[in-house]
Amino acid sequence: MNSLGNPLPRIVLTEAIQTSRSTWRDRTIKKLATPPLLSVRPLQPTNNARLFHTSSSIKRTMEKSVGESANSWLGHRGAAAFDLRSDTMTTPTQAMLSAIQKTTLLDDVFEEDPATINLETHAASLTGKEAGLFVLSGTMGNQIALRSLLTQPPHGVLTDHRSHIVKYEAGGVSSLTGAMITAVAPSNGLYLTLEDILSRVVLGDEIHSCPTRVISLENSLNGLIMPLDEVKRISKFAREQGILMHCDGARLWEVVASGAGSLQDFCQCFDTTSLCFSKGLGAPIGSIIVGPKRLIKHARWVRKSIGGGLRQSGVVTAAARVAVDVTFGKGPNGEGGLLRDTHVTAKRVEKLWTDLGGKLEYPVQTNMVWLDLESLNCTSSRFVELGNQVGLRLMGNRLITHYQIGEVAIQRLTSVFERIAAEKDERAQGGNRKAQQRSQYNSKL
Repeated sequence: MNSLGNPLPRIVLTEAIQTSRSTWRDRTIKKLATPPLLSVRPLQPTNNARLFHTSSSIKRTMEKSVGESANSWLGHRGAAAFDLRSDTMTTPTQAMLSAIQKTTLLDDVFEEDPATINLETHAASLTGKEAGLFVLSGTMGNQIALRSLLTQPPHGVLTDHRSHIVKYEAGGVSSLTGAMITAVAPSNGLYLTLEDILSRVVLGDEIHSCPTRVISLENSLNGLIMPLDEVKRISKFAREQGILMHCDGARLWEVVASGAGSLQDFCQCFDTTSLCFSKGLGAPIGSIIVGPKRLIKHARWVRKSIGGGLRQSGVVTAAARVAVDVTFGKGPNGEGGLLRDTHVTAKRVEKLWTDLGGKLEYPVQTNMVWLDLESLNCTSSRFVELGNQVGLRLMGNRLITHYQIGEVAIQRLTSVFERIAAEKDERAQGGNRKAQQRSQYNSKL
C-alpha cells in the first residue's frame, strides 16, 4: 500500500530485463570486489627507538594503504583501522555492502521503498516512538526536527553552549527557523542540569523577550553522558511549561551501550530525537528522526522543502539497518553489539596516558578520550606529527576508539604516548642542567 492507501502496482520483469540486470549486477560486484587488506606486522610499543626509526617506511605504507582504500570498500579493519580522529571515519562492512546489493529500489518520496520503511519502522520500535523519518545526515535531522517543532516566531531554543546545533551546523537554526538560541554553559562542567535550565529559560509573554519554545539536549556530548534522571527532571519541567523537547542523539547509541538506560527510557523524555547511523555504527550515510506521527508527517514535508527527499533510498537504508543490528545490537540496550568493547578500549587508552603522568580534559564515559596534552608539555601539532610518523591519523587532543580501530593502532598510540613522556623528561633534564650551570656560575662570582 502507498501513502494514499492504494495498492502498489505489481512490477513484472521480462526475462530479457532480468538477464540484463543480473549481468549488470555481476559486473558491478566484480568491479567492487574487495582487495585484500594491508598486512601490518605488529609492533612492540616498548621499542620506541626502532618504531620511530622505521617511521618513514610506516608512513609510506600508510599513504599507500590510504591511497588504495580511499576508493575501495574495505569494511571492518579497513581504511579506518588507524584513524582515531572521529567515528565518522568508519567504513561500511561486507555485510552492509551485501545488503546494498540485495536491497529494494522503489521511490521513498512516494513512501514505497520497503527497505526504507523497514528501517524507519524498526527505529520507531526500538525507541518507543510512533514513526521515523530517514534523513541524509545528523545536521539535517536536527534542523528538520527543530523546524517541525518551531512553527511561529518569536521562539527560542535553549541548549548547551558546546552543542552541535550551536557550533557545527552552519547557523542552520537561525536561517531555517528564525529562532534565537540561548547557549548555556553547564555549571558542573559536564552536562546541563535543571538548575542550569531554570537560570536561563524565558517563560511568560513579556513582549521584550524571546520565549523558550524548545529545549534541545545532546547526549552524549563530547563523549559525556547526561544521566537519565537529569533528563527526566528537565523533561518534566518542560512539559509543565508547555516547552517542547528535542534530543540530538547522534551518539545516543553509545549512551545506551554504556548501560545508562535504554533507547526507550531516553526517547520518551523528548518530542523528537535524531539518531545517526554513519558515526559509531559505521553505515556510509544517514540519520533518522523519531517522534509522534503528526510531527514526523510534518518533518517529511520540511525534508522535501530543503531538497532531502530521496528516490531509491534503499541503497543507503539497507546498510543502515545492518549497522543497527550488528554494531549497536538487536535489542533496545545494545545487546550483542560492538559498541561496549569500544568503551573498554577507551578506558585502556585512558590508563596508558595517565600511567605516564598525563591528565584528561573530561572523564572517559563512552568511546571518547580527551587528552590534556599540556599536562605532558605537548602541543596539538606535535601530537599529530608523532601520530603521522607511526601511521596514525590524529586530530587535536580528542581520540575516538570506534569499533574499527585495531590492536596495532593501540600499540602505535602507546608508542606515541611514551615518546611524548620521554620528550618531557628530556626537556626537564635539560632544564635542570641549565639550572645547575647557572648555579655553579653564580657561586664563582
